[in-house]
Amino acid sequence: MSIADPQIKPQPVIRQLDDAAINRIAAGEVLERPASAVKELVENAIDAGSNRIEVVIADGGKTLIRVTDDGCGIAPADLPLALSRHATSKIDGSDLLNINSFGFRGEALPSLGAVGRLTITSRVDGTEAAAISVAGGQATNPRPAALSTGTVVELRDMFYATPARLKFLRTDRAEGQAISDVVKRLAMAEPFVSFVLRDASGGDNRTTFRADAETGDLFDALHGRLRTVLGKDFAENALSIDARRDGFHLTGYAALPTYSRGAAVAQFLFVNGRPVRDKMLLGALRAAYMDVLSRDRHPVAALFVDCDPTLVDVNVHPAKSEVRFREPATVRGLIISGLRHALAEAGHRAATTVANATLGAMTPEPTQPRIYQMDRPSFSARSMTFQSQAPSFHASGFEETASARIEPPQMDEPVHLPLGAARAQVHENYIIAQTETGVVIVDQHAAHERLVYEKLKAQMAENGVAAQALLIPEIVEMTEGEVAQLMEIAADLSRLGLTLEPFGGGAIAVRETPAILGEVNACRMLRDILDELADQGDSATVQTRIEAILSRVACHGSIRSGRRMQGAEMNALLREMEATPLSGQCNHGRPTYVELKLSDIERLFGRT
Repeated sequence: MSIADPQIKPQPVIRQLDDAAINRIAAGEVLERPASAVKELVENAIDAGSNRIEVVIADGGKTLIRVTDDGCGIAPADLPLALSRHATSKIDGSDLLNINSFGFRGEALPSLGAVGRLTITSRVDGTEAAAISVAGGQATNPRPAALSTGTVVELRDMFYATPARLKFLRTDRAEGQAISDVVKRLAMAEPFVSFVLRDASGGDNRTTFRADAETGDLFDALHGRLRTVLGKDFAENALSIDARRDGFHLTGYAALPTYSRGAAVAQFLFVNGRPVRDKMLLGALRAAYMDVLSRDRHPVAALFVDCDPTLVDVNVHPAKSEVRFREPATVRGLIISGLRHALAEAGHRAATTVANATLGAMTPEPTQPRIYQMDRPSFSARSMTFQSQAPSFHASGFEETASARIEPPQMDEPVHLPLGAARAQVHENYIIAQTETGVVIVDQHAAHERLVYEKLKAQMAENGVAAQALLIPEIVEMTEGEVAQLMEIAADLSRLGLTLEPFGGGAIAVRETPAILGEVNACRMLRDILDELADQGDSATVQTRIEAILSRVACHGSIRSGRRMQGAEMNALLREMEATPLSGQCNHGRPTYVELKLSDIERLFGRT
């Protein structure tokens, strides 16, 4: 075989990459898009102790990103070092578990300088301001500059040194929206800091987001910041969360089930103030609302988990968007129990947006032109008209139609209670009740369905889940690793009526199944449980199926639509709703009642 034979490959040579190539490769991990650059720079500004942070972008951040802060600044002698890889003032490198800042890897600034044209201007109190520039990895020497305080970091022509990356960016609008989302998440994490986002595209300088620093205690400040970021409707329909367990502290706000979204786009999670997208935390949030929302609806929440930094590892991803907890089961349990407790404490509350939607559906008749006094009919003509339009009465009172029943007033009516006193039933399904401040319309079937469901769950929790023993245990073949996964949660499954035993090798024996489920395909159920364990780290498959059965039983055992109810029955239903947690929504997350304030009703009729 000759030397020129193409089948003979030359021996590969190991070579050291130059710093410019190293920085561009590393930038691919840290800087996915302009929003990634904004995230890194704003986090640096927060770490610098800033009270006000301003972000200016142009063309979705592709041509300009400028972040200005009033933080501690960078000394002129430290500017060249700040552009070196793994140079940081956040940690000394001795303890990577005790991290109390956003940044700590020392990768952001050199990565930005490797892919764009970066300029840093900074001033420390008591010294002169200085600036340094770097383009494509080539830095200049520090030079004097003019700046009153803090730091200004300006990045132009992002990815000009790696033009192939530009082809993978989305439209300017989409990139700008991603930047806005990043700034809003960080604004939620720091309610005592002012944030301003401006868009300078095309020579404009319009403000697209502004959040002034909040005052007061942490809960008040956070509530005000969430009102600014997520809107007034969320603030009015959010429940405060404050729970502790084994060194973990959960705070924040979560919306009522009737204030939900069609996608998981309004779920904000923070660990020690750091915005994260953690699969386990998101799974816990879904599990907490599992019993009050249908599968096609998603909860809205901003939750903050605080703990000792040694209990969580934030050094598992270059972008620091993922974390690992030392005790994930504790955190998951804290989120589920904390949210469920808050939802139960809310009692019969339903979202105010339900009433707003109802009022929006009521369109008043067009207003007639104003009639002046000289055009008004005479008094006698008006009297005759009123008499002709007056309703007819029978000796026994109103003549009830087939679709409405009027309930006569009773002594000591409970109009002072939240759901008031029943006044009428219309279309044999809707109860009209009068409160001190307005009117409540109750869906009798949906409301009673929730009440029956809660009773069934309470009975199951008290007496346990009845199990039916299989005459012949069902053997399910699987890998040894899957068997080990299931046996780790075998005790939890047993409390739900599903009893498992190892059957040697890669097999497991199903000896008992929940009686309420009837005939069960054990193999399919175990596969579903394993899939959930792989996706979320925990499984609620069995409990979900049991509760689905209870929900169906509650649906069939509740007051049906079309049944006429007496006044005492309607008032009893209202009182039971007030005393039952989660009665503001049915088993599928729909509201059980609508409350209309008297002021809103008067506004519909032009009386205000």
